[in-house]
Amino acid sequence: MGHQYLKYPKEFRETALRRLALAPNVAQLCRELGISRQLLYFSRDGEQREQQRRRQSAADRLRQENLQLKKALAKKTLEVDFLKAACAKIGALSQASTGSGETASGKPSGK
Repeated sequence: MGHQYLKYPKEFRETALRRLALAPNVAQLCRELGISRQLLYFSRDGEQREQQRRRQSAADRLRQENLQLKKALAKKTLEVDFLKAACAKIGALSQASTGSGETASGKPSGK
């Protein structure tokens, strides 16, 4: 039955579904359009299923993108933590190598 509806132009199908949403008398609408009530309802249900599939597909894509972004953020966070630790270690080694609070230039600090 759905293939029968596809023989109509897309504009006709879209108009029919818009009119169905507002129609006070579906039987009258079907007579005006020259199609059966079953065909009209079948097409409405098919359109609703297609919209649901598109929404689900979009939600799946967003979930996948969100997961990828979380992984990238976790990786960058680990890199930053590693670099901070490395900088702190270099700073500690630098202070330890100068001895009694002197700067690396050999001048006493504060003088």
